[in-house]
Amino acid sequence: MLNYTSPIKEVKKYSGLTVSEISPLMKLNLRGKSRDFLTTIGQNINIILPLEANTSASSENYTAIWLSPDEWMLVSNRTVNKENNDYEIEKLLFNKISKTNLGSVTDVTDQLVMINLSGEKIFDLLSTGSPFNFNDFRFKKGSSTQTLLAQIDVIIHHNQINSVNLFVRRSFSEHLMSWINDSASRL
Repeated sequence: MLNYTSPIKEVKKYSGLTVSEISPLMKLNLRGKSRDFLTTIGQNINIILPLEANTSASSENYTAIWLSPDEWMLVSNRTVNKENNDYEIEKLLFNKISKTNLGSVTDVTDQLVMINLSGEKIFDLLSTGSPFNFNDFRFKKGSSTQTLLAQIDVIIHHNQINSVNLFVRRSFSEHLMSWINDSASRL
């Protein structure tokens, strides 16, 4: 696991909005197209990968977020040991998918920071910094999108009503948090 300093030192609370980093969480990038790939993933994580654009699927242990017709991000629903980035599910999927040439499994845990936004003003905040139209998105639990927020590439996952997870590259997380702090204080 990388030794890094988090851009969020504590939970930040604003009027109608709470911001926190959820860490450490396992994040895997899955790529593949074949029926065998989809079947193998489904059998090993107990989730049918979402095939519809901008959706997600969840089980007790994992959430799979659609990124493209042949790409998903698999996120652990529970925090993991911070001192060790050796994940059983990654080894299992790597051996059954990557080693058999069905697709690829890549650990992106240290690459992406997950920031949780909760409260009734989430979409007010997101709308001020993103060209994406959140009108339908805000009412669809489980929806996801890849867009720009404050000129930074992010993946947005609407995991629950009044709760959104932002996935941002670690190198941009401090800048994004600075923008969130500034913009949230003006809501």
